[in-house]
Amino acid sequence: MFEENPLDKEIILASGGYDHSIKIWETHTGLCHRTVQHADSQVNALDITPDKQYVAAASYQHIYMFDLVTNIPNAVINFEGASKNITDIGFQQDGKWMYSGGEDCKARIWDLKESQTQAPRCYYTGNPITTVCLHPNQVELFIGDQNGIVHRWDLKTDQTDQIIPEQDTMILDIAIDPLGQYMACVNSKGRCYLWELQGSADEPTKVKPKFKFDAHNKYALKVLFSHDSQFLATTSADQSIKIWAMSDYSLLSELKQEGQRWVWDAAFSADDQYIFSGSSDGFVRLWNVKNENIEREYSGHQKAVTAIAFRDAVSS
Repeated sequence: MFEENPLDKEIILASGGYDHSIKIWETHTGLCHRTVQHADSQVNALDITPDKQYVAAASYQHIYMFDLVTNIPNAVINFEGASKNITDIGFQQDGKWMYSGGEDCKARIWDLKESQTQAPRCYYTGNPITTVCLHPNQVELFIGDQNGIVHRWDLKTDQTDQIIPEQDTMILDIAIDPLGQYMACVNSKGRCYLWELQGSADEPTKVKPKFKFDAHNKYALKVLFSHDSQFLATTSADQSIKIWAMSDYSLLSELKQEGQRWVWDAAFSADDQYIFSGSSDGFVRLWNVKNENIEREYSGHQKAVTAIAFRDAVSS
């Protein structure tokens, strides 16, 4: 499944969390080949640039970018201007800009091509932001907040609108499938909401409610679609990862390990046969989705792993 050379930058697996470090892993051995200190704060979110040159870490008031090609130990770029925790980050598909959301109630667009470390564009939601997701059309951001609101921000027109799936229930994560046909969110009651997305490149996306279900009996922390849009994965404070069929929303797999504790983040492999997870017991794990077995454990963090990022030769 994985390339044999962990340093060829075809495959990158990074993790971070409460121990103030970011680790870069050899995916095929489970060994850590680089640790970067992140002393300012815990790592809230991670993402890797589309060209696989940098890993970005969202933290308190800053986004730090670390060079993956060289062994420079310190951040090479520091994006600043947020007044509180930055909770989520991601990249436009060509690496032209980065987006973020934070507890200061602002979603931001950072221009990477101009090397600006202050965000030139912001959208104020009125509530602390927990998650931000970019539509595959690259022009709409969907933003979730602590008050249970999903905001749609059209970057072309600056128009915004809102969806409230469940009043006063914190949204923890939002995902849109790679084809741009469906959107999902999970909340603090463990529920998952699904919408059908309709629209063209020349008009705003219409969001049509499709299905909702109780995915977990505690906080649902992460939701993500498989690359082929056939599966939906959710993670939770109930110590599990669940894989759901998009065809009928049936539960296909439940991935659980004794002592795993909260599962904060997850990422599918490019072939969707495996899924990585990061949890409060300090482990990153690689699971076989079909047989529910742990294929590999990545050990080295001293505290909770709250964020992982994975890119390989064909993943987006």
